[in-house]
Amino acid sequence: MPRTPAPDEGDLDSIPPPHPVFHVEQALLGALLLDPQHLRDVTGIGPDAFSTAAHGALFAAIRSLPAPDPVEHAKNTKWLAAVLTTAREQVRGLTAPHLHSLIQVCPWPRHAPAYARMIEAEHARRRLAAAAQRLTHTAGDTTFPQHMATTLTEADALALVVDDISARFPPHAGSLPRTSTPEPVTAHDEDAVDEERLLLATATAHPSDVEQMRWLMPGDFTQPLHAGLWQSLIALTRRHAPVDPVTVLWEARHRGLLGPGAEPRELLDLLAGPVGSPEHWAERVLQRSLLTTIRHVGRRIEAFTDDPATTPYQLVVGSRRALADLSAVRTRWHHATASPAQADKTARTRAAKATAAPRARPPRATGPPASRSSR
Repeated sequence: MPRTPAPDEGDLDSIPPPHPVFHVEQALLGALLLDPQHLRDVTGIGPDAFSTAAHGALFAAIRSLPAPDPVEHAKNTKWLAAVLTTAREQVRGLTAPHLHSLIQVCPWPRHAPAYARMIEAEHARRRLAAAAQRLTHTAGDTTFPQHMATTLTEADALALVVDDISARFPPHAGSLPRTSTPEPVTAHDEDAVDEERLLLATATAHPSDVEQMRWLMPGDFTQPLHAGLWQSLIALTRRHAPVDPVTVLWEARHRGLLGPGAEPRELLDLLAGPVGSPEHWAERVLQRSLLTTIRHVGRRIEAFTDDPATTPYQLVVGSRRALADLSAVRTRWHHATASPAQADKTARTRAAKATAAPRARPPRATGPPASRSSR
């Protein structure tokens, strides 16, 4: 009877080789096991910086035990046995031969600080990738309670990770990432199309509200035709021209918006069905735009972290540029959703700065100057 292979037997070729940082971790651990005195030169990393639980457990054990006397350590393996016992409390599969193999693969123990810096850099990459993935997932999952607030909280957490990496690896000139980033994806969403049409219709019916919604930009629309019609509305209101479906149609004609799929009758029908208030639909359009921007930012940063050629310095520069794009849309979102009290407070603050009285000066003397007393 033929022997049935185990599920994973014969499939060893499908197991991916370890990442380069795995070998760096082995070299660092071997250096510290061979000469524990090098631990004082290792900074910037903890057990969580290692890519495997076994490596993290060994580093934690080495760090928790007092360094042995160099002479005694060269004569016996008592300290190595203590490290193994301590590490086994977290990972039971560790063996003494494994520790000796780590010592054997270490090229130069005195290079321990360089190995630690490499591990710190790869840990920064993993942290940034995880934060970007959480942001992308949160932005796309509408089941989260208070979805918008939760997503923005994740964006803040990602920014904190970038700041921390920047403090560890300050960027320098010429450190732009060379990674090709994904193009923005705008999926066809019937709800988004309907909301944009309702916004255009209600804004045409209430043009006085358009001037108050400067926080909404043509780029927030998912349909180029809708973006062009919004630009037409803005142009008419800024010129204080009459606004109705016919005047918007005429402005759209001058902007080259008419054509197949945008016939005059269709545009007139689109602009003639107002429901609700322009502010409500504009906020809906901007919210979708903000979530789309957040997802794209997350994917851009993930692309940086997936490229092994991207250095920590380049990760910082690329991530900050991506977050700057998000900040611009986020600022407009805050303007749109600020409460009347907040908006009034902001307006008063700006007005006070603009009309601030000059500093008080000593009053001018109107009478003859007082005579100086003789000394």
